[in-house]
Amino acid sequence: MNTFKCRLGFRLLVLALLTQIGLAWSAVEANQAPPQDLVAIKGIGPATSQRIVEARREQPFRDWDDFIRRVRGIGPTTAGKLSANGLTVNGTRYPAAAEGSPEVLWQPMVPRPLESPR
Repeated sequence: MNTFKCRLGFRLLVLALLTQIGLAWSAVEANQAPPQDLVAIKGIGPATSQRIVEARREQPFRDWDDFIRRVRGIGPTTAGKLSANGLTVNGTRYPAAAEGSPEVLWQPMVPRPLESPR
């Protein structure tokens, strides 16, 4: 009986962890998410979150183009990064992010000639 309780407890723990992981990977909808969920997206800080909430109060975002046009500081490149990090507009990802364009994380150093001392 004691082994049964341990196995059941372990299975419940694993289920709880998987649920949390699933929630962490779920998309955050720009038209519905509260500010604290928006801030959880990498690349969105408190100021950007506030601008998103204020813009959607006037009218929900129709699509990504509408989102980019109405939220100051968000351009196509940033929209692609936010979408890759989990932000959606009307349940859709930004087209550039959906294509899987890789973000450059590292570039090799380019040698430069040494300056001569003066």
